Amino acid sequence: MKYPIKYDVIVVGAGHAGSEAAAAAANMGAKTLLITLDLFKIAQMSCNPAMGGIAKGQIVREIDAMGGYSGIVSDLSAIQFRMLNKSKGPAMWSPRTQNDRVLFTNTWRKMLEQTPNLDLMADMVIGLMVSRGTLLGVKTQLGTEIYASSVILTNGTFLNGKIFIGKKVFGGGRIGEKAVRGLTENLKELGFEAGRMKTGTPPRIDGRSLDFSKMTEQPGDENPDKFSFSELTKPLTRQRSCFITYTNPQVHDNLRIGFKESPLFTGEIDGVGPRYCPSIEDKIVRFSSKDRHQLFVEPEGWHTYEMYINGFSSSLSEKVQYESLRKVPGFENARFMQFAYAIEYDYFPPTQLKHTLETKLIDNLYFAGQINGTTGYEEAAAQGLMAGINAVLKLKEQEPLVLKRDQAYIGVLIDDLITKGVDEPYRMFTSRAEYRTLLRQDNADIRLTPLSYQIGLASDKRMKKVEEKLIKTKQTIQFFKQTGVKPDEINPILEQKKSPPVKQQLKLYKIASRPQLKFVDLLQIDKVHKFVKERQIGKEIQEQAEIHFKYAGYIEKEKLNADKLNRLENIKIPDDFDFSKIKSISYEGREKLMKIRPKTIAQASRISGVSPSDISVLLVYMGR
Repeated sequence: MKYPIKYDVIVVGAGHAGSEAAAAAANMGAKTLLITLDLFKIAQMSCNPAMGGIAKGQIVREIDAMGGYSGIVSDLSAIQFRMLNKSKGPAMWSPRTQNDRVLFTNTWRKMLEQTPNLDLMADMVIGLMVSRGTLLGVKTQLGTEIYASSVILTNGTFLNGKIFIGKKVFGGGRIGEKAVRGLTENLKELGFEAGRMKTGTPPRIDGRSLDFSKMTEQPGDENPDKFSFSELTKPLTRQRSCFITYTNPQVHDNLRIGFKESPLFTGEIDGVGPRYCPSIEDKIVRFSSKDRHQLFVEPEGWHTYEMYINGFSSSLSEKVQYESLRKVPGFENARFMQFAYAIEYDYFPPTQLKHTLETKLIDNLYFAGQINGTTGYEEAAAQGLMAGINAVLKLKEQEPLVLKRDQAYIGVLIDDLITKGVDEPYRMFTSRAEYRTLLRQDNADIRLTPLSYQIGLASDKRMKKVEEKLIKTKQTIQFFKQTGVKPDEINPILEQKKSPPVKQQLKLYKIASRPQLKFVDLLQIDKVHKFVKERQIGKEIQEQAEIHFKYAGYIEKEKLNADKLNRLENIKIPDDFDFSKIKSISYEGREKLMKIRPKTIAQASRISGVSPSDISVLLVYMGR
């Protein structure tokens, strides 16, 4: 059957990538269809019920700054908020929420249903309609042909998904949900290269069967913040605690009994698993000298006893899981609500994509999320957002939006995928970003909202709020630079904070740069308190000013380094450039350059296997 409506954009899959892609495309004015297997599983938290964390929290803030929904949904469904790494510098601060899993999904669905230009449909896409290299639309399991100008594939772990629990193996994209068959084969026929990857999820335990007195409580922040820069959400006024406990040698010995049946060690799983989030059996083998591993016991929501056991991901049999976990302190009487399992699925190496996430093989076809070999809700959502944006920009015949590495963690993520490819599930870390002092979670709106506003995604209200933030931050910094403070005004505060006293009048700016002092300490000075009250300088502006006082030198230095690299970003390589003719470049370098086809000299320099001497030769050749 031919579907009666032709869409501008069809998004396949309603996980975190698909949901953000559909929202972005529709909000930019494109007639959009989101097709997924189950409309009650939109943006399902398949693994842990949490958003953000190290580097991932920065990504959620960036998505929010661009006008995406992830930050708002995370706030509206949060049951705990923590700002991680507060003891370190602001470049490392990372927001994280613990979420109500059901409320998270329901909130996403509600927001998508209220988005103009967006239709939802329950069905399975089994293939693409392509004629003479031109994308026409999609074919579904029901035999429906739906036409579109662009298609975004965000299939997560569903492509030929296979679930493992000990010796038991069955098809599925998630436990209790069927796998998608036919689409991988269709894409291979069209010329795409595919591979297999593996991930896993821990067991869920009935909290009523746990003894929390044997664990360490981990409450949320005393004064919680929130993800979204918008006024649609408010910080939490009540929170639920998480708990920490540890495995022990007894647990490890019991787990080893099941290794002979583990698909991880029998070779039944071909896919590569995430190195940074290994299964418990993998940890025991790889870190054999450690006699214990940390487990986080995380509540699944406000109104459930279900607990997620973060750190106990496994593909071992139910019997081994049951007997092993019951040897963990606090778990002696544990009752399982769902056993842990591993899942293997198809992915498509992302070197087959452009920086817009459009495929090189077929125009107007985009891949986003785990289909590109990434892991994590946040990484997927970021890709979905950018694929949705760029699909619409191309239909409008406008310039694409490609974020640079000094503009956003999202830019680092996509550039890493496109340029370096993946040989294991990709996860974002702060260490992957060269300019993390610039890419802080607190300034994501300043960095990205103006860009999003230009393309018609961020609202007037969002933009006005950013402009007000910039003005008030500049006013505060200027006030501190111009205002002096006498010894008798500041020394009692310095003594209180164990900072050396001053002997003469100094500018507040100089005093505020001291590591022992926080902005809130200086509110004890009458003139500071008066300025803050009269100008309505809130907590967010105070934080911006304080970061400037203490880190202005570092920030300026990083900006200069970024500017130097951006000069290489400005040296474009023509699309039809023939790398094979430059014999002075190493064979491996030529091979990699021809495969990746970098757009700029800077991108070429980041390709694994392309040496600095290869780049020098390329620069000379480009000069000619």
